[in-house]
Amino acid sequence: MSAQLALFDETFHAPAKKRARRIHPSVPAEPTTTIPTALLRAADWILLNSSGGKDSQAMASHICRLAAKLRLLHRVVIVHADLGDVEWEGTRKLAEEQARRLGVRFEVVKAEGGDLLARTVARFFKLKAKAEREAREQGLDPATAKVAPAWPSSSARWCTSDLKRGPVRKLMTRLVAELGDLGRPVRILNCLGQRAAESAPRAKLAAVEVDRPASNGKRHVTTWRPIHGWTDAEVWKEIARSGLPYHEAYDWGMSRLSCSFCVLGCEADVVLAARLRPAKAAEYVAVEKEVRADFKYGLSMREIVERAAALEAERGELRRPPRGAALARYVGKKAARAYLVCVERGRLDLVA
Repeated sequence: MSAQLALFDETFHAPAKKRARRIHPSVPAEPTTTIPTALLRAADWILLNSSGGKDSQAMASHICRLAAKLRLLHRVVIVHADLGDVEWEGTRKLAEEQARRLGVRFEVVKAEGGDLLARTVARFFKLKAKAEREAREQGLDPATAKVAPAWPSSSARWCTSDLKRGPVRKLMTRLVAELGDLGRPVRILNCLGQRAAESAPRAKLAAVEVDRPASNGKRHVTTWRPIHGWTDAEVWKEIARSGLPYHEAYDWGMSRLSCSFCVLGCEADVVLAARLRPAKAAEYVAVEKEVRADFKYGLSMREIVERAAALEAERGELRRPPRGAALARYVGKKAARAYLVCVERGRLDLVA
């Protein structure tokens, strides 16, 4: 982490303004269908984005079951955007294991130029340089210039675009090249495990839409959110049915997965993460000081660490929960025990 931060200093120059992106005229404005089987049959590649979390896991097993019935598993690729040490330990390995059990291709992509913490520091210096330059242009003291928050937020989700979406698009370019010249643009069905129940913004997302910025003359990308309307219970029932292993962080009590400390995560999650990963929480505290802004709006990592310490003092150290605890809350202990047996045996029947 310290080596990454050393790459950035206050001599960072603001980048040139980006040119407006032109959409290729061949890219359709609307999807030609929203019917699941038709979407799958029309795709040259079925790309399943996996964070290693419960939603992308349920989506993957659900889509692979449909693809198996249509004899299209050879078109399925599971991709995991590796976020480095900011994500839960074992996440990448878990995503790969899920793909192996599903019998589909697995790809890992990773952004260049440092993890989320290093990028947050770099972003701070960019924003600071911009604020100071604008102050000087207005004849003001640059030392008093107000610097915009560098952390990602609901209104500035640069972490998703930089660390996930960008690297995945590079994979799309490789997949297109693999197929060669088809005499038409390659059709990529990009599947995301986003659900309406997660947040108000996600509830407004369309289940199927053309991703025009990701499309060009060589590829047409359709975004599909197959489990957009699913509830938490439906997600966990699919996991129980699939027999695919899920991340142990859920048994510890986490409600979401991917980054250990998500700026959009609820307070209970980030406090629990601070108890489970105190050393990583301390790194976030150090970056807060560097960028002069709280990790979450109205809630600093310093406060999160303090609340975690208070819980440790009050309740003692966390004890490892029994395997399957998260699943049992939705399907019952008996079904959870049966699921654990399937996980151990590695049995999977996609066409059942």
